[in-house]
Amino acid sequence: MCKNNDDSFGFAIGILAGMVGGVIAGVLFAPKSGEESRKELKEAVENIYEKYSPEVIKAKEQALEAIKSSKDKIEDAYKSFNDYLKARQLAKAKNNETNVDEM
Repeated sequence: MCKNNDDSFGFAIGILAGMVGGVIAGVLFAPKSGEESRKELKEAVENIYEKYSPEVIKAKEQALEAIKSSKDKIEDAYKSFNDYLKARQLAKAKNNETNVDEM
């Protein structure tokens, strides 16, 4: 992923989190009954979901892509490190074998 996509992804998540937080705070601090508050909160969340669904889906896809990329990098680093350790063990074993043969 390029830096521009990372910036836009973070910005989109920030906007979404701010909107959801604002709606929740507005509903919870309004002087209404619990039933009315829950109904308004549910409607607000549904409206946000309908309005921003494509952005949420895109953000989810970008997050999954970033996770997969990170996982692949970690797996590659683990394999390289494991290969390095095996090579060192083999070299040490050969060195020990050479030292025994010289005795």
